[in-house]
Amino acid sequence: MSTDDFLARFGAAGQRQPNPVAAAQQAMRNPLPKRFYEKADVLERDGLFHVALDGRTARTPARKHLAVASRLVAEALAAEWEAQTGEIDPARMPLTRLVNSALDGVADQHEAVRAEIVRYAGSDALCYRAGEPEALVERQDAVWNPLIAALEERIGGRFVMAQGVVFAAQPQTVLDAVAKRVAAISSPVALAGAHNVMTLTGSTILMLALAEGLIDAEAAWAAAHLDEDYQIGIWGQDEEAAERRAIRRQEYDAAVLLLTKG
Repeated sequence: MSTDDFLARFGAAGQRQPNPVAAAQQAMRNPLPKRFYEKADVLERDGLFHVALDGRTARTPARKHLAVASRLVAEALAAEWEAQTGEIDPARMPLTRLVNSALDGVADQHEAVRAEIVRYAGSDALCYRAGEPEALVERQDAVWNPLIAALEERIGGRFVMAQGVVFAAQPQTVLDAVAKRVAAISSPVALAGAHNVMTLTGSTILMLALAEGLIDAEAAWAAAHLDEDYQIGIWGQDEEAAERRAIRRQEYDAAVLLLTKG
């Protein structure tokens, strides 16, 4: 199987970002091809860093060069390919799938992707608070409030908080402030990372806090899973849920790399 054949069959092309768990599960159902190349590395050409398999530039499913502006991202992509052993398992290549989506989909629809990120801010998970138990309320306030305050100061807008599941519309001023910050994410690769961070955390606020350097990746992940971790502390976590979370974390780490370095 050639590089192009593999990417056409197993790459993550498409107009929307895939659900990471569903994408991994679908990939695992496909017959896995044998590794068909000896070495994966990076070639610098025409101002971009290309992923090369045995010296040949890999391509996306839409036959675009698998090439990015960041050497760090390109080296991480090549490492995914190099890490494949007897068989090539797309479930273990989250960065490749996301970059394929960025180059084949986001690059041609960047305004629609930005608009979706802003819409997400209109019902951000961090703006909806528990009314009880007291321990969870206190934990949400302690972790989320400083993050939101720091971002509000940075963007010049103020989010409306709500309790429970009753919808609370955000002021147009804050949505416009969010839109201005999202518009500054110009690279399709970084924008794809932004979209996936937002989707995986349920929060445009956390994504922007990461993009603005107000929080690191580990703290953002913990903030996004605050409610879940509270429940785990009470009831424990089953093995299946832990596996799903591990898959999401791999997707998240790939997305953070693109958002911050792409």
